[in-house]
Amino acid sequence: STASAGADTALPSALEGIISADNWALLSPRGQAALQNLIEGDAGINAQTHVYADWPAAGTDDDGKIRLTEKLADLDASYPGGLTAYLGKARVLLKESADGTNPFSDFEASVPEGENLVYDTLEPDDHTGMTFTEAEQTGLTGIDSVAFVLVAGGLGERLGYSGIKLSLETNLVTNKSYLAMYARYIQAMQRMAHVKTGRKEVRIPLVIMTSGDTDAPTRKLLEDNDNFGFEAGQISIVCQDKVAALKDSMAGLSLGDSRWDVETKPHGHGDVHHLLLREGHIDRWEKEGKKHVVFLQDTNALIINSVLPALGVSIAKKFDMNSITIPRLAGEAAGAITRLEHNSDPEKSLTINVEYNQLDPLLKTQGDRKGDVADPATGYSPYPGNSNILVIGMDAYAKTLRGEDQGVVVEFVNPKYKDSTRTEFKKPTRLECMMQDIPKLFQKEMGSDVNIGFTNFDRWFSFSPAKNSLESGIEAVQGGSNAPGTMSSAESDKYIQNQRKLKFAGVDLKVSEEEDLVPIAGIPVTPGPRIIICPGFAISQEEIMNKIEGCKITERSSLVLEGEGLTVKNLDLDGALIIRTGHDCSVLVDGLVVRNKGYEVEEIPEGADVPEEVGIRGYTMKKHEAMEIIIDEPGKYVVDKDGNVENIM
Repeated sequence: STASAGADTALPSALEGIISADNWALLSPRGQAALQNLIEGDAGINAQTHVYADWPAAGTDDDGKIRLTEKLADLDASYPGGLTAYLGKARVLLKESADGTNPFSDFEASVPEGENLVYDTLEPDDHTGMTFTEAEQTGLTGIDSVAFVLVAGGLGERLGYSGIKLSLETNLVTNKSYLAMYARYIQAMQRMAHVKTGRKEVRIPLVIMTSGDTDAPTRKLLEDNDNFGFEAGQISIVCQDKVAALKDSMAGLSLGDSRWDVETKPHGHGDVHHLLLREGHIDRWEKEGKKHVVFLQDTNALIINSVLPALGVSIAKKFDMNSITIPRLAGEAAGAITRLEHNSDPEKSLTINVEYNQLDPLLKTQGDRKGDVADPATGYSPYPGNSNILVIGMDAYAKTLRGEDQGVVVEFVNPKYKDSTRTEFKKPTRLECMMQDIPKLFQKEMGSDVNIGFTNFDRWFSFSPAKNSLESGIEAVQGGSNAPGTMSSAESDKYIQNQRKLKFAGVDLKVSEEEDLVPIAGIPVTPGPRIIICPGFAISQEEIMNKIEGCKITERSSLVLEGEGLTVKNLDLDGALIIRTGHDCSVLVDGLVVRNKGYEVEEIPEGADVPEEVGIRGYTMKKHEAMEIIIDEPGKYVVDKDGNVENIM
């Protein structure tokens, strides 16, 4: 405690009769300022009297008084405009919530401007005329001026895992974690930027946004793995703030276990925009000439496939913001990217994610009034599904973040009411924000000048997040779902998309269709082949097409390809094969024949005592036998049919 820290500051006259001079003198200058702000902001409202009224005389609970006002000061400092601004917004939003105000009553919905890209066809999209290949090639022109942000504030509790999701293994063939995979992808893109521009000094930065729960373990994961190969200063962490919890519809502060503590709750991943500005990343990226920022989520391994083509669409269409989307089933519990035209003021029109529970009522007020129904021609909703992966143009972003809101996106409140009077809550609530709501700030700062769209990809190519426990996944499968969202389905989908990529490149292999999947621990997964195309081998369609020729792979096989200078021709694989080559190694594998016992998935017996990261999959991988070809020494090599390596230079 810091008793008498503020003793030289006289009690302001406005506080006389509310706080005693002796209690006032206990507080630090910042504690005094925060308390004064709270009391003056509560004048005529009286929602916070439980916080500042009837304090016991100095000498009783002094440490508590100091602790409370320091917490108020922290909350004041972390929110633009301070705690008074937060509580003012909260009262407005809580009133709208209690009144049942419809946020979309002045808007009409339509399908926004966007691009539909299909990996395994050379035909351009009917509407826009862009092919996947054209989009990817355009994206490659912008890789030297991109920055990445990874939003990773959540623990794996829904998965049945107590650690951070970034530490989970994406697959059991290579055992690479999500964070390792994202790191390797960014580093492969950086290597390609060096080759394409001749500028070895290009660095692609990564910022990870953590929360109070994930900050320390994320830092430890980086430390334990030597920053996954990133240089010092290339990877940064920002930690999202918590905000004050609110106990009632007047936005009264919810106190913790004692009257001297304010309860706080996470503000949401929308904090990322304000934090990037506050921590100086926006200024730095502008100085470095960055033109786009790519936002990734923690456990969707497939999304890295769509970064390059989506970046290409952003460049070609000059999108200030581009949402990566997937085909969405009508009524599916997923947000949809929607164009909202304002009925009277075009400057208020915007393109934004609309949550599924708001989309259906909105569509029922217009047109044929059928609501969120499928387009008969496609079987999907005409509104593309939001995957929450964004590509944002730097110019518009920097300008918008420096506006009056300082990047604090428009918030919402979602209280659970005790009864129909809608005044008391079942438990404290708070203001929340979502990163995908940034268009509201764009619209506020740029009006109708802002250009927002989407890029749509097939689900197999870009969307299979790991988010649900094995138990809830089994439940979903039994209920007819083919997207259980478990660790096992995410791993299986990773193998299947690589099967499809190699099939498109001309490899003789069986691609697993839905009817081919086999249940392992209750979740349908691919029987194989289990293929991992590392970012170091290829991050583009063009690279795969140029580096693979011929080849035959049996269903039970496992294959890992890594190395920018690796080319594989006429491989005949029945078993497990791992090829890893280093930088500046040119390696031709031609006619290699592999026959071995390979790898096998083994279901965990019921009731077995296994670590939770194993239990959440429901199986392990028995690695019986594999051929490994590892070449690190720079040079030119050929590998013959028996796996013999010859240095030819």
